Amino acid sequence: MYNPVIFDLDGTLLNTLGDLAAAGNYALSQLNYPTYGEEDYKLFVGNGIPVLIKRILPEEQTETDFNTAYELFTKYYEQHKTDATKPYDGISKLLGKLCSCGITCLCNTNKSHSFACELLKMFFGDKITEIVGGEHGFPKKPSPEAALYLAEKYKKDGFSPLYIGDSSVDMQTASNAGIDVCGVLWGFRDRAELAGFSPKFLAENAKELEKIILEEH
Repeated sequence: MYNPVIFDLDGTLLNTLGDLAAAGNYALSQLNYPTYGEEDYKLFVGNGIPVLIKRILPEEQTETDFNTAYELFTKYYEQHKTDATKPYDGISKLLGKLCSCGITCLCNTNKSHSFACELLKMFFGDKITEIVGGEHGFPKKPSPEAALYLAEKYKKDGFSPLYIGDSSVDMQTASNAGIDVCGVLWGFRDRAELAGFSPKFLAENAKELEKIILEEH
């Protein structure tokens, strides 16, 4: 059994893609730039909002473009971040099961810390013991510092931590931290991307992930 378990947020616990895409497209439209389809945003997310903004703006973007788009995005997202966002199938039940087994559930995300805390509290209550989001004093992923902080703070004698995420950023974070990692296949990136980093596990759904964490596979 793994304990604690450290989850990524976007694409792992919550499907936030629709609301992120809506915020990005709102910012672009206000600046009279072309917008993108929702699926396109799967390749833009994962490294935090500032990087997302840089990715969706044209290459010839100016500092003023970036600052304006960032402000437009964050204000829109603050007001609309739960319009379409919801937990992935089986995640709420999984977190409940893990908590009942005495497993500490944590979150390490590049998402704004305040947004992350609001969303996780809203959807999962107190099932996530601690959250480290962007702008929280640690370098963003794939730096291992936040993951190592969480793993050390909540370590349990006789158990190892497990890192869980849906993207190459998460695979790199776990590798940099020297922590076992499970890639989830329901998120924003595909099997080929995750498999390219040779994760210890890949999970097709929440039930498979539960078995991996409890070592029932």
